[in-house]
Amino acid sequence: MGILALVEDRPTPKEVYNWRVYLLAAVASCTSCMIGYDSAFIGTTLALASFKDEFHFNEMSTSAVNLLNANIVSCYQAGAFFGSFMAYPIGHFWGRKIGLICASLIFILGAGLMLGANGDRGLGILYAGRVLAGLGVGAGSNITPIYISELSPPAIRGRLVGVYELGWQIGGLVGFWINFGVNETLPSNHKQWLIPFAVQLIPSGLLIIGAVFIKESPRWLFSRGRREEAISNLSWMRQLPVDDLYMIEEIGAIDLALEQQRATIGMGFWKPFQAAATNRKVMYRLFLGSMLFFWQNGSGINAINYYSPTVFKSIGVTGTNTSLFTTGIFGVVKTVVTIVWLLWLIDRVGRRLLLLIGALGGSVCLWIVGAYIKIAQPTKHPRTDGTLSGGGIAAMFFFYLWTVFYTPTWNGTPWVMNSEMFEPNMRSLAQACAAASNWLWNFLVSRFTPQMFAKMEYGVYFFFASLMLLSIVFVFFLIPETKGIPLESMDQLFEINPVWKSHGVLLERLRENEAEFRREIKNAGLPEKETVECVEGV
Repeated sequence: MGILALVEDRPTPKEVYNWRVYLLAAVASCTSCMIGYDSAFIGTTLALASFKDEFHFNEMSTSAVNLLNANIVSCYQAGAFFGSFMAYPIGHFWGRKIGLICASLIFILGAGLMLGANGDRGLGILYAGRVLAGLGVGAGSNITPIYISELSPPAIRGRLVGVYELGWQIGGLVGFWINFGVNETLPSNHKQWLIPFAVQLIPSGLLIIGAVFIKESPRWLFSRGRREEAISNLSWMRQLPVDDLYMIEEIGAIDLALEQQRATIGMGFWKPFQAAATNRKVMYRLFLGSMLFFWQNGSGINAINYYSPTVFKSIGVTGTNTSLFTTGIFGVVKTVVTIVWLLWLIDRVGRRLLLLIGALGGSVCLWIVGAYIKIAQPTKHPRTDGTLSGGGIAAMFFFYLWTVFYTPTWNGTPWVMNSEMFEPNMRSLAQACAAASNWLWNFLVSRFTPQMFAKMEYGVYFFFASLMLLSIVFVFFLIPETKGIPLESMDQLFEINPVWKSHGVLLERLRENEAEFRREIKNAGLPEKETVECVEGV
Protein backbone atom coordinates (compact mmCIF):
# COMPACT_ATOMS: atom_id res chain seq x y z
CA MET A 1 0.00 0.00 0.00
CA GLY A 2 1.56 3.32 -1.10
CA ILE A 3 1.40 6.64 0.70
CA LEU A 4 -1.23 7.89 -1.75
CA ALA A 5 -3.73 5.13 -0.90
CA LEU A 6 -6.88 6.06 1.04
CA VAL A 7 -6.47 4.22 4.35
CA GLU A 8 -9.57 2.48 5.74
CA ASP A 9 -9.59 0.73 9.08
CA ARG A 10 -12.26 -1.68 7.75
CA PRO A 11 -14.38 -2.20 4.59
CA THR A 12 -16.51 0.94 4.29
CA PRO A 13 -19.70 1.29 2.20
CA LYS A 14 -19.52 4.11 -0.32
CA GLU A 15 -22.68 5.64 1.18
CA VAL A 16 -20.65 6.67 4.23
CA TYR A 17 -18.65 9.19 2.18
CA ASN A 18 -21.67 11.36 1.45
CA TRP A 19 -22.62 15.02 1.13
CA ARG A 20 -24.16 15.23 4.58
CA VAL A 21 -20.90 14.92 6.51
CA TYR A 22 -19.32 17.53 4.23
CA LEU A 23 -22.26 19.89 4.73
CA LEU A 24 -22.09 19.58 8.52
CA ALA A 25 -18.33 20.19 8.43
CA ALA A 26 -18.81 23.24 6.19
CA VAL A 27 -21.43 24.82 8.47
CA ALA A 28 -19.30 24.31 11.58
CA SER A 29 -16.28 25.70 9.74
CA CYS A 30 -17.86 29.14 9.47
CA THR A 31 -16.07 29.51 12.82
CA SER A 32 -12.72 29.29 11.08
CA CYS A 33 -13.86 31.79 8.43
CA MET A 34 -14.26 34.25 11.30
CA ILE A 35 -10.76 33.44 12.59
CA GLY A 36 -9.10 33.52 9.17
CA TYR A 37 -10.71 36.81 8.21
CA ASP A 38 -9.51 38.51 11.37
CA SER A 39 -5.96 37.22 11.06
CA ALA A 40 -5.78 38.69 7.55
CA PHE A 41 -7.75 41.95 7.63
CA ILE A 42 -6.60 43.51 10.89
CA GLY A 43 -2.95 44.10 9.94
CA THR A 44 -3.79 45.63 6.57
CA THR A 45 -6.60 47.74 8.07
CA LEU A 46 -4.15 49.22 10.56
CA ALA A 47 -1.96 50.12 7.58
CA LEU A 48 -4.73 52.18 5.91
CA ALA A 49 -4.15 55.93 5.94
CA SER A 50 -7.79 56.49 6.91
CA PHE A 51 -7.39 54.43 10.11
CA LYS A 52 -4.11 56.15 11.01
CA ASP A 53 -5.65 59.60 10.46
CA GLU A 54 -8.78 58.81 12.49
CA PHE A 55 -6.78 57.80 15.55
CA HIS A 56 -3.92 60.29 15.02
CA PHE A 57 -1.15 57.77 14.49
CA ASN A 58 0.87 60.39 12.64
CA GLU A 59 1.22 62.38 15.85
CA MET A 60 2.84 59.44 17.67
CA SER A 61 6.37 58.08 17.70
CA THR A 62 7.22 54.89 15.82
CA SER A 63 7.55 52.91 19.04
CA ALA A 64 4.17 54.19 20.28
CA VAL A 65 2.51 53.20 17.00
CA ASN A 66 4.12 49.74 17.16
CA LEU A 67 2.82 49.30 20.71
CA LEU A 68 -0.68 50.43 19.76
CA ASN A 69 -0.80 48.10 16.74
CA ALA A 70 0.41 45.20 18.87
CA ASN A 71 -2.23 45.88 21.52
CA ILE A 72 -5.08 46.11 18.99
CA VAL A 73 -4.06 42.83 17.37
CA SER A 74 -3.13 40.86 20.48
CA CYS A 75 -6.14 41.60 22.73
CA TYR A 76 -8.14 39.44 20.30
CA GLN A 77 -5.80 36.50 20.94
CA ALA A 78 -5.98 37.10 24.68
CA GLY A 79 -9.78 36.79 24.53
CA ALA A 80 -9.48 33.66 22.39
CA PHE A 81 -7.20 32.04 24.96
CA PHE A 82 -9.88 32.29 27.65
CA GLY A 83 -12.66 31.48 25.17
CA SER A 84 -11.06 28.14 24.35
CA PHE A 85 -11.39 27.10 28.02
CA MET A 86 -14.86 28.64 28.35
CA ALA A 87 -16.09 26.26 25.64
CA TYR A 88 -15.26 23.16 27.68
CA PRO A 89 -18.23 23.33 30.13
CA ILE A 90 -20.57 24.43 27.32
CA GLY A 91 -19.56 21.49 25.13
CA HIS A 92 -19.66 19.04 28.02
CA PHE A 93 -23.09 19.92 29.43
CA TRP A 94 -24.99 21.35 26.46
CA GLY A 95 -23.30 19.77 23.46
CA ARG A 96 -21.40 20.81 20.35
CA LYS A 97 -24.38 22.40 18.61
CA ILE A 98 -25.24 24.76 21.47
CA GLY A 99 -21.54 25.53 21.82
CA LEU A 100 -21.32 26.70 18.21
CA ILE A 101 -24.40 28.90 18.63
CA CYS A 102 -22.94 30.50 21.79
CA ALA A 103 -19.60 31.12 20.07
CA SER A 104 -21.26 32.92 17.16
CA LEU A 105 -23.47 35.05 19.45
CA ILE A 106 -20.48 36.23 21.50
CA PHE A 107 -18.52 37.00 18.34
CA ILE A 108 -21.40 39.00 16.86
CA LEU A 109 -21.59 41.09 20.04
CA GLY A 110 -17.86 41.80 19.85
CA ALA A 111 -17.91 42.63 16.15
CA GLY A 112 -20.83 44.99 16.73
CA LEU A 113 -18.92 46.84 19.45
CA MET A 114 -15.96 47.38 17.12
CA LEU A 115 -18.22 49.25 14.72
CA GLY A 116 -18.81 51.87 17.39
CA ALA A 117 -15.17 52.98 17.50
CA ASN A 118 -14.16 56.38 16.10
CA GLY A 119 -11.69 59.16 16.72
CA ASP A 120 -13.87 60.88 19.32
CA ARG A 121 -14.61 57.76 21.40
CA GLY A 122 -11.08 56.48 21.14
CA LEU A 123 -9.88 52.89 20.92
CA GLY A 124 -11.41 51.60 24.17
CA ILE A 125 -14.57 50.26 22.52
CA LEU A 126 -12.43 48.67 19.80
CA TYR A 127 -10.37 46.86 22.44
CA ALA A 128 -13.53 45.64 24.20
CA GLY A 129 -15.03 44.40 20.93
CA ARG A 130 -11.88 42.54 19.97
CA VAL A 131 -11.67 40.81 23.36
CA LEU A 132 -15.31 39.67 23.06
CA ALA A 133 -14.82 38.54 19.46
CA GLY A 134 -11.74 36.65 20.65
CA LEU A 135 -13.81 34.86 23.30
CA GLY A 136 -16.18 33.75 20.54
CA VAL A 137 -13.55 32.45 18.14
CA GLY A 138 -11.62 30.82 21.00
CA ALA A 139 -14.74 28.86 21.92
CA GLY A 140 -15.33 27.98 18.28
CA SER A 141 -11.73 26.84 17.79
CA ASN A 142 -12.29 24.36 20.61
CA ILE A 143 -15.68 22.99 19.61
CA THR A 144 -15.52 22.89 15.79
CA PRO A 145 -12.64 20.39 15.29
CA ILE A 146 -14.14 18.13 17.96
CA TYR A 147 -17.57 18.21 16.34
CA ILE A 148 -16.19 17.44 12.90
CA SER A 149 -13.91 14.62 14.08
CA GLU A 150 -16.77 12.99 15.99
CA LEU A 151 -18.99 12.77 12.92
CA SER A 152 -16.22 11.74 10.48
CA PRO A 153 -15.55 8.29 9.01
CA PRO A 154 -11.89 7.46 9.81
CA ALA A 155 -10.65 7.38 6.20
CA ILE A 156 -11.74 10.98 5.49
CA ARG A 157 -11.50 12.43 8.99
CA GLY A 158 -8.45 14.48 8.05
CA ARG A 159 -10.24 15.80 4.99
CA LEU A 160 -13.34 16.80 6.95
CA VAL A 161 -11.40 18.47 9.75
CA GLY A 162 -9.45 20.04 6.90
CA VAL A 163 -12.66 21.80 5.85
CA TYR A 164 -12.14 23.77 9.07
CA GLU A 165 -8.74 24.84 7.77
CA LEU A 166 -10.18 25.63 4.34
CA GLY A 167 -12.69 27.95 5.99
CA TRP A 168 -9.75 29.64 7.73
CA GLN A 169 -8.06 30.24 4.39
CA ILE A 170 -11.21 31.44 2.62
CA GLY A 171 -11.77 33.96 5.41
CA GLY A 172 -8.12 34.95 5.15
CA LEU A 173 -8.34 35.36 1.38
CA VAL A 174 -11.22 37.83 1.76
CA GLY A 175 -9.41 39.57 4.59
CA PHE A 176 -6.20 39.99 2.62
CA TRP A 177 -7.97 41.47 -0.41
CA ILE A 178 -10.68 43.60 1.18
CA ASN A 179 -8.35 46.42 2.20
CA PHE A 180 -6.83 46.51 -1.25
CA GLY A 181 -10.37 46.91 -2.59
CA VAL A 182 -11.46 49.67 -0.22
CA ASN A 183 -8.16 51.50 -0.68
CA GLU A 184 -8.63 51.42 -4.45
CA THR A 185 -12.32 52.33 -4.65
CA LEU A 186 -13.23 54.44 -1.60
CA PRO A 187 -12.02 57.81 -0.35
CA SER A 188 -9.81 57.83 2.73
CA ASN A 189 -12.42 58.36 5.44
CA HIS A 190 -14.18 56.70 8.40
CA LYS A 191 -16.30 54.47 6.15
CA GLN A 192 -13.25 53.12 4.33
CA TRP A 193 -11.69 51.41 7.36
CA LEU A 194 -15.05 50.55 9.00
CA ILE A 195 -16.19 48.31 6.13
CA PRO A 196 -13.51 45.63 6.79
CA PHE A 197 -14.64 45.50 10.43
CA ALA A 198 -18.30 45.14 9.39
CA VAL A 199 -17.60 42.19 7.06
CA GLN A 200 -16.79 40.08 10.16
CA LEU A 201 -20.55 39.81 10.75
CA ILE A 202 -21.10 37.77 7.57
CA PRO A 203 -19.45 34.43 8.56
CA SER A 204 -20.71 34.70 12.15
CA GLY A 205 -24.25 35.27 10.85
CA LEU A 206 -23.97 32.26 8.54
CA LEU A 207 -22.75 30.13 11.44
CA ILE A 208 -25.63 30.97 13.74
CA ILE A 209 -28.18 30.31 10.97
CA GLY A 210 -26.58 27.00 9.98
CA ALA A 211 -26.00 25.83 13.56
CA VAL A 212 -29.74 25.88 14.23
CA PHE A 213 -30.27 23.14 11.61
CA ILE A 214 -27.22 20.88 11.99
CA LYS A 215 -27.33 17.52 13.79
CA GLU A 216 -25.78 17.06 17.22
CA SER A 217 -22.67 14.88 17.49
CA PRO A 218 -23.71 11.20 17.90
CA ARG A 219 -20.71 10.48 20.12
CA TRP A 220 -21.66 13.29 22.50
CA LEU A 221 -25.27 12.02 22.59
CA PHE A 222 -24.03 8.50 23.43
CA SER A 223 -21.96 9.92 26.28
CA ARG A 224 -25.04 11.70 27.69
CA GLY A 225 -27.22 8.59 27.56
CA ARG A 226 -29.39 9.82 24.67
CA ARG A 227 -28.96 6.57 22.77
CA GLU A 228 -31.94 6.61 20.40
CA GLU A 229 -31.20 10.14 19.23
CA ALA A 230 -27.52 9.26 18.84
CA ILE A 231 -28.25 6.21 16.66
CA SER A 232 -30.74 8.21 14.59
CA ASN A 233 -28.21 10.99 13.97
CA LEU A 234 -25.45 8.53 13.14
CA SER A 235 -27.69 6.67 10.69
CA TRP A 236 -28.61 9.98 9.02
CA MET A 237 -24.96 10.99 8.70
CA ARG A 238 -23.83 7.63 7.34
CA GLN A 239 -26.89 7.23 5.05
CA LEU A 240 -27.14 3.64 6.25
CA PRO A 241 -29.92 1.74 8.05
CA VAL A 242 -29.38 1.01 11.72
CA ASP A 243 -29.06 -2.73 11.08
CA ASP A 244 -26.26 -2.36 8.50
CA LEU A 245 -23.10 -4.21 9.57
CA TYR A 246 -21.00 -1.04 9.34
CA MET A 247 -23.42 0.76 11.67
CA ILE A 248 -23.44 -2.19 14.07
CA GLU A 249 -19.65 -2.19 14.23
CA GLU A 250 -19.42 1.57 14.76
CA ILE A 251 -22.06 1.59 17.50
CA GLY A 252 -20.34 -1.35 19.17
CA ALA A 253 -16.97 0.44 19.06
CA ILE A 254 -18.48 3.60 20.58
CA ASP A 255 -20.17 1.58 23.34
CA LEU A 256 -16.97 -0.27 24.11
CA ALA A 257 -14.97 2.97 24.26
CA LEU A 258 -17.51 4.52 26.64
CA GLU A 259 -17.39 1.46 28.89
CA GLN A 260 -13.62 1.68 29.01
CA GLN A 261 -13.88 5.36 29.96
CA ARG A 262 -16.34 4.63 32.75
CA ALA A 263 -13.96 2.00 34.09
CA THR A 264 -10.84 4.19 33.84
CA ILE A 265 -11.28 7.98 33.57
CA GLY A 266 -14.99 8.27 34.34
CA MET A 267 -17.72 10.36 32.71
CA GLY A 268 -18.06 13.35 35.06
CA PHE A 269 -17.17 16.99 34.36
CA TRP A 270 -14.06 16.95 36.56
CA LYS A 271 -12.91 13.43 35.63
CA PRO A 272 -10.74 14.52 32.68
CA PHE A 273 -8.98 17.05 34.94
CA GLN A 274 -8.29 14.31 37.46
CA ALA A 275 -7.03 12.01 34.72
CA ALA A 276 -4.77 14.70 33.32
CA ALA A 277 -3.35 15.38 36.78
CA THR A 278 -2.81 11.74 37.77
CA ASN A 279 -2.27 9.85 34.52
CA ARG A 280 1.15 10.38 32.93
CA LYS A 281 0.00 9.02 29.57
CA VAL A 282 -2.82 11.56 29.35
CA MET A 283 -0.57 14.40 30.47
CA TYR A 284 2.06 13.37 27.92
CA ARG A 285 -0.47 13.42 25.09
CA LEU A 286 -1.75 16.83 26.19
CA PHE A 287 1.85 18.00 26.07
CA LEU A 288 2.30 16.68 22.52
CA GLY A 289 -0.91 18.29 21.29
CA SER A 290 -0.10 21.65 22.84
CA MET A 291 3.49 21.64 21.57
CA LEU A 292 2.31 21.16 18.00
CA PHE A 293 0.92 24.68 18.20
CA PHE A 294 4.16 26.01 19.64
CA TRP A 295 5.99 24.70 16.59
CA GLN A 296 3.22 25.93 14.31
CA ASN A 297 3.59 29.49 15.60
CA GLY A 298 7.35 29.01 15.61
CA SER A 299 7.18 28.90 11.82
CA GLY A 300 6.41 32.65 11.81
CA ILE A 301 2.99 32.30 10.21
CA ASN A 302 1.16 34.63 12.54
CA ALA A 303 3.88 37.25 12.37
CA ILE A 304 3.25 37.23 8.63
CA ASN A 305 -0.56 37.02 8.86
CA TYR A 306 -0.99 39.91 11.26
CA TYR A 307 1.83 42.15 10.04
CA SER A 308 2.11 41.26 6.36
CA PRO A 309 2.74 44.89 5.27
CA THR A 310 5.72 45.00 7.67
CA VAL A 311 7.02 41.68 6.33
CA PHE A 312 6.85 42.75 2.68
CA LYS A 313 8.37 46.12 3.52
CA SER A 314 11.38 44.31 5.02
CA ILE A 315 11.89 42.55 1.66
CA GLY A 316 11.74 45.87 -0.20
CA VAL A 317 8.08 46.26 -1.22
CA THR A 318 7.08 49.94 -1.02
CA GLY A 319 3.75 51.79 -1.29
CA THR A 320 0.50 51.00 0.52
CA ASN A 321 -1.35 49.60 -2.48
CA THR A 322 1.63 47.56 -3.67
CA SER A 323 1.97 46.09 -0.19
CA LEU A 324 -1.75 45.29 -0.02
CA PHE A 325 -1.65 43.66 -3.46
CA THR A 326 1.38 41.55 -2.53
CA THR A 327 -0.39 40.50 0.65
CA GLY A 328 -3.44 39.52 -1.40
CA ILE A 329 -1.32 37.24 -3.58
CA PHE A 330 -0.02 35.64 -0.37
CA GLY A 331 -3.64 34.90 0.55
CA VAL A 332 -4.34 33.37 -2.87
CA VAL A 333 -1.33 31.06 -2.62
CA LYS A 334 -2.40 29.91 0.87
CA THR A 335 -5.94 29.16 -0.26
CA VAL A 336 -4.93 27.22 -3.38
CA VAL A 337 -2.46 24.95 -1.57
CA THR A 338 -4.94 24.45 1.27
CA ILE A 339 -7.42 23.02 -1.24
CA VAL A 340 -4.73 20.61 -2.45
CA TRP A 341 -3.99 19.65 1.16
CA LEU A 342 -7.67 19.12 1.91
CA LEU A 343 -8.62 17.10 -1.17
CA TRP A 344 -5.47 15.06 -1.63
CA LEU A 345 -2.67 15.26 0.90
CA ILE A 346 -3.98 15.01 4.47
CA ASP A 347 -5.72 11.62 4.17
CA ARG A 348 -3.30 10.13 1.65
CA VAL A 349 0.18 11.31 2.54
CA GLY A 350 -0.81 11.54 6.21
CA ARG A 351 -0.06 13.89 9.09
CA ARG A 352 3.44 12.99 10.20
CA LEU A 353 5.17 13.05 6.80
CA LEU A 354 3.52 16.36 5.91
CA LEU A 355 4.85 17.98 9.09
CA LEU A 356 8.38 16.76 8.39
CA ILE A 357 8.38 17.92 4.77
CA GLY A 358 6.86 21.30 5.62
CA ALA A 359 9.35 22.04 8.38
CA LEU A 360 12.40 21.20 6.28
CA GLY A 361 11.31 23.04 3.13
CA GLY A 362 9.97 26.06 5.02
CA SER A 363 13.15 26.42 7.05
CA VAL A 364 15.36 26.48 3.95
CA CYS A 365 13.19 29.20 2.40
CA LEU A 366 13.34 31.43 5.49
CA TRP A 367 17.13 31.09 5.71
CA ILE A 368 17.37 32.33 2.11
CA VAL A 369 14.98 35.27 2.65
CA GLY A 370 16.82 36.31 5.82
CA ALA A 371 20.20 36.07 4.09
CA TYR A 372 19.00 38.35 1.27
CA ILE A 373 17.74 40.99 3.74
CA LYS A 374 21.04 40.83 5.68
CA ILE A 375 23.16 41.32 2.57
CA ALA A 376 21.01 43.69 0.48
CA GLN A 377 19.36 45.69 3.33
CA PRO A 378 16.45 46.73 1.05
CA THR A 379 14.80 49.03 3.62
CA LYS A 380 18.00 51.08 3.89
CA HIS A 381 18.62 51.11 0.15
CA PRO A 382 15.20 51.38 -1.52
CA ARG A 383 15.01 51.61 -5.30
CA THR A 384 13.89 55.01 -6.56
CA ASP A 385 11.39 53.54 -9.05
CA GLY A 386 9.66 51.50 -6.31
CA THR A 387 10.39 48.14 -7.97
CA LEU A 388 12.22 45.13 -6.58
CA SER A 389 15.77 44.23 -7.57
CA GLY A 390 16.60 40.82 -8.98
CA GLY A 391 17.55 39.66 -5.49
CA GLY A 392 14.30 41.08 -4.13
CA ILE A 393 12.29 39.15 -6.70
CA ALA A 394 14.17 35.97 -5.74
CA ALA A 395 13.45 36.66 -2.06
CA MET A 396 9.75 37.11 -2.86
CA PHE A 397 9.82 33.80 -4.75
CA PHE A 398 11.26 31.98 -1.74
CA PHE A 399 8.76 33.70 0.55
CA TYR A 400 5.89 32.37 -1.57
CA LEU A 401 7.66 28.99 -1.75
CA TRP A 402 7.75 29.03 2.06
CA THR A 403 3.98 29.56 1.90
CA VAL A 404 3.65 26.51 -0.35
CA PHE A 405 5.65 24.39 2.11
CA TYR A 406 3.99 25.69 5.26
CA THR A 407 0.30 25.92 4.34
CA PRO A 408 -0.43 22.28 3.36
CA THR A 409 1.58 20.99 6.30
CA TRP A 410 1.77 22.96 9.55
CA ASN A 411 -1.17 25.29 8.94
CA GLY A 412 -4.00 22.80 9.44
CA THR A 413 -2.44 19.48 10.41
CA PRO A 414 -2.01 20.29 14.16
CA TRP A 415 -5.77 20.99 14.34
CA VAL A 416 -6.51 17.65 12.66
CA MET A 417 -4.24 15.70 15.01
CA ASN A 418 -5.53 17.35 18.18
CA SER A 419 -9.11 16.63 17.17
CA GLU A 420 -8.45 12.91 16.86
CA MET A 421 -5.69 11.82 19.26
CA PHE A 422 -7.75 11.65 22.48
CA GLU A 423 -10.49 9.32 23.73
CA PRO A 424 -14.01 10.82 23.71
CA ASN A 425 -14.23 11.79 27.38
CA MET A 426 -10.87 13.63 27.22
CA ARG A 427 -11.49 15.18 23.83
CA SER A 428 -13.20 18.39 24.95
CA LEU A 429 -10.61 19.19 27.61
CA ALA A 430 -7.77 18.21 25.29
CA GLN A 431 -9.08 20.42 22.51
CA ALA A 432 -9.48 23.28 24.99
CA CYS A 433 -5.82 22.88 25.97
CA ALA A 434 -4.73 22.67 22.34
CA ALA A 435 -6.76 25.71 21.31
CA ALA A 436 -5.53 27.64 24.34
CA SER A 437 -1.96 26.71 23.42
CA ASN A 438 -2.54 27.98 19.90
CA TRP A 439 -3.94 31.28 21.15
CA LEU A 440 -1.21 31.70 23.78
CA TRP A 441 1.61 31.43 21.25
CA ASN A 442 -0.48 33.40 18.78
CA PHE A 443 -0.81 36.18 21.38
CA LEU A 444 2.91 36.27 22.12
CA VAL A 445 3.84 36.41 18.44
CA SER A 446 1.27 39.07 17.57
CA ARG A 447 2.16 41.14 20.66
CA PHE A 448 5.91 41.28 20.05
CA THR A 449 6.33 41.00 16.26
CA PRO A 450 6.56 44.80 15.66
CA GLN A 451 9.29 45.05 18.28
CA MET A 452 11.08 42.00 16.86
CA PHE A 453 11.23 43.52 13.39
CA ALA A 454 12.39 46.85 14.84
CA LYS A 455 15.23 45.24 16.82
CA MET A 456 16.17 42.03 14.99
CA GLU A 457 15.49 42.92 11.32
CA TYR A 458 16.72 39.96 9.23
CA GLY A 459 17.26 37.97 12.45
CA VAL A 460 13.48 37.45 12.68
CA TYR A 461 13.65 35.13 9.66
CA PHE A 462 16.64 33.23 11.05
CA PHE A 463 14.82 32.84 14.38
CA PHE A 464 11.74 31.26 12.81
CA ALA A 465 13.86 29.15 10.42
CA SER A 466 15.73 27.68 13.41
CA LEU A 467 12.49 26.78 15.18
CA MET A 468 11.26 24.99 12.07
CA LEU A 469 14.40 22.86 12.04
CA LEU A 470 13.93 21.94 15.70
CA SER A 471 10.33 20.90 15.03
CA ILE A 472 11.62 18.12 12.73
CA VAL A 473 13.29 16.40 15.69
CA PHE A 474 10.15 16.74 17.79
CA VAL A 475 7.85 15.25 15.16
CA PHE A 476 10.14 12.42 14.09
CA PHE A 477 10.71 11.01 17.58
CA LEU A 478 7.44 11.84 19.34
CA ILE A 479 4.47 12.15 16.95
CA PRO A 480 2.87 8.95 15.52
CA GLU A 481 0.90 8.84 12.30
CA THR A 482 -2.87 8.96 12.95
CA LYS A 483 -4.41 8.75 9.47
CA GLY A 484 -7.07 6.07 9.14
CA ILE A 485 -6.99 5.12 12.84
CA PRO A 486 -10.45 5.00 14.51
CA LEU A 487 -10.91 7.46 17.36
CA GLU A 488 -11.59 4.56 19.73
CA SER A 489 -8.17 3.03 18.92
CA MET A 490 -5.96 6.08 19.62
CA ASP A 491 -4.93 4.80 23.04
CA GLN A 492 -3.45 1.70 21.41
CA LEU A 493 -1.59 3.81 18.84
CA PHE A 494 0.26 5.81 21.49
CA GLU A 495 1.27 2.67 23.37
CA ILE A 496 3.23 1.19 20.42
CA ASN A 497 6.95 1.87 20.08
CA PRO A 498 8.93 3.00 18.19
CA VAL A 499 6.74 5.90 17.16
CA TRP A 500 7.67 5.78 13.48
CA LYS A 501 6.39 2.17 13.19
CA SER A 502 3.26 2.40 15.35
CA HIS A 503 0.82 3.27 12.54
CA GLY A 504 1.56 0.21 10.43
CA VAL A 505 1.56 -2.11 13.43
CA LEU A 506 -1.84 -0.91 14.67
CA LEU A 507 -3.50 -0.97 11.22
CA GLU A 508 -2.43 -4.58 10.76
CA ARG A 509 -3.82 -5.43 14.20
CA LEU A 510 -7.16 -3.75 13.41
CA ARG A 511 -7.49 -5.60 10.10
CA GLU A 512 -6.84 -8.90 11.85
CA ASN A 513 -9.52 -8.10 14.44
CA GLU A 514 -11.96 -7.15 11.67
CA ALA A 515 -11.32 -10.39 9.80
CA GLU A 516 -11.79 -12.41 13.00
CA PHE A 517 -15.05 -10.61 13.76
CA ARG A 518 -16.47 -11.38 10.31
CA ARG A 519 -15.39 -15.01 10.54
CA GLU A 520 -17.24 -15.34 13.86
CA ILE A 521 -20.42 -13.94 12.33
CA LYS A 522 -20.11 -16.25 9.35
CA ASN A 523 -19.45 -19.30 11.50
CA ALA A 524 -22.41 -18.46 13.73
CA GLY A 525 -24.65 -18.65 10.67
CA LEU A 526 -26.65 -15.59 11.72
CA PRO A 527 -27.90 -12.83 9.40
CA GLU A 528 -26.17 -9.48 9.96
CA LYS A 529 -29.47 -7.93 11.18
CA GLU A 530 -29.53 -10.28 14.17
CA THR A 531 -26.06 -9.48 15.48
CA VAL A 532 -26.75 -6.11 17.13
CA GLU A 533 -27.05 -7.48 20.67
CA CYS A 534 -23.98 -9.64 20.52
CA VAL A 535 -21.78 -6.99 18.88
CA GLU A 536 -22.43 -4.49 21.66
CA GLY A 537 -21.01 -6.96 24.13
CA VAL A 538 -17.87 -7.79 22.16
